Amino acid sequence: MNAIPTTNLLSRPCYSQFDPKDWDILAQHWYPVARIQDISTKPHQVTLLDVKLAAYQTESGEIHLVRDICPHRGVPLSKGWVEGEEIICPYHGLRYDGSGKCTKIPAQPDLVKISDRFTLSQFPVILKYGLVWTSLLNRDIAEANLPVLDTWECEGHQPILPPFLDISGSSGRQLEGFIDVAHFAWVHHEAFASRENQVVPKYKTVKTPYGLQTEYISDVSNYPHGMQHLAPEGFLWKRTFDVYPPFSAVLTVDFPKDGVLKILNACCPISHNKTRLFVPLTRNFDTTGDLQAVYDFNAQIFEEDQDMVESQKPEELPLDLTAEAHFEADRSSTMYRRILADWGLSRRYTV
Repeated sequence: MNAIPTTNLLSRPCYSQFDPKDWDILAQHWYPVARIQDISTKPHQVTLLDVKLAAYQTESGEIHLVRDICPHRGVPLSKGWVEGEEIICPYHGLRYDGSGKCTKIPAQPDLVKISDRFTLSQFPVILKYGLVWTSLLNRDIAEANLPVLDTWECEGHQPILPPFLDISGSSGRQLEGFIDVAHFAWVHHEAFASRENQVVPKYKTVKTPYGLQTEYISDVSNYPHGMQHLAPEGFLWKRTFDVYPPFSAVLTVDFPKDGVLKILNACCPISHNKTRLFVPLTRNFDTTGDLQAVYDFNAQIFEEDQDMVESQKPEELPLDLTAEAHFEADRSSTMYRRILADWGLSRRYTV
């Protein structure tokens, strides 16, 4: 990994609807912005917290993230191309190396020293769980607060990376919906749950150094309706949610015969009301089964959630617990909201 230049320090875009203080807090954390398999030598644009980035791979295979703007005349570098280890601006042909330094201005080929003002804003890159992760303000990879999906490279566990899903809703609302167990009977009755099985047994939620953990045990099967017969009679399903604020969580589902399914719900907050959702998952059963069936079931569940998230008002997650009513089964979401509030996110973020 090349050193990240300290020039062209980033600030909140003027058009962003995030409160400046909230943006500064959120920009310190790490988020996935793309699948590794979608990055190539053709640069393309991704967006994080309203900041447009150019993602590209050099011919040696190294992946880079830079602000999607040439410091010369503001043209998006995602409109450019890669030659060797350099990205080239399409407007005047300026070339930038892997450290973000401009190596050539074609209009002045004999220029001995190129000003540091011609330096790209570059961002750290971590490749994990098939995803490209970055932070806008935290340049220390050793401090990256990534969620733990410990089975991704574990023998006997099949790693699966479905297509991402774009949601016209806030990442906070989406994440809270992912850890909500009371909506199973109402939102996912066509996928795996039943409206005849509505009661949520009491469960335990504890605060952890990384966020919070919930253990939920019920008789709601995690098999699709067409496969419900595979669960032994009387089998109780244990679901463990490990939440990594601000916008990631890992769900571990214990299946019959020591089967384990782990699902990482990882949000990229594109904007205050737009989310790109990545869902890497692993399983140690049916590892030779049809992947398209996994993609389809995964898409069905998250699209059912998407309909709810996109219709919620206010769009962003209310951190003031008096802003919405709560019942006992909401204990995970209320703790999640308290954690975000303790970070100092402002009231404007909550309404």
